[in-house]
Amino acid sequence: MIRAQTGPTLLAEAACHDARALTDGGQIAYIVLDGQTYTLRITRAGKLILTK
Repeated sequence: MIRAQTGPTLLAEAACHDARALTDGGQIAYIVLDGQTYTLRITRAGKLILTK
């Protein structure tokens, strides 16, 4: 879990997932949200691309 803070005030709390774990060591993972499938891809440069 990631907690972003500015001074003593907690701003956000979110789940944290390793992209390489999501892709199971590969370069592509499929993520489903409300019946829509998205593709998460790790590029050769190590960047993430999320497409519908």
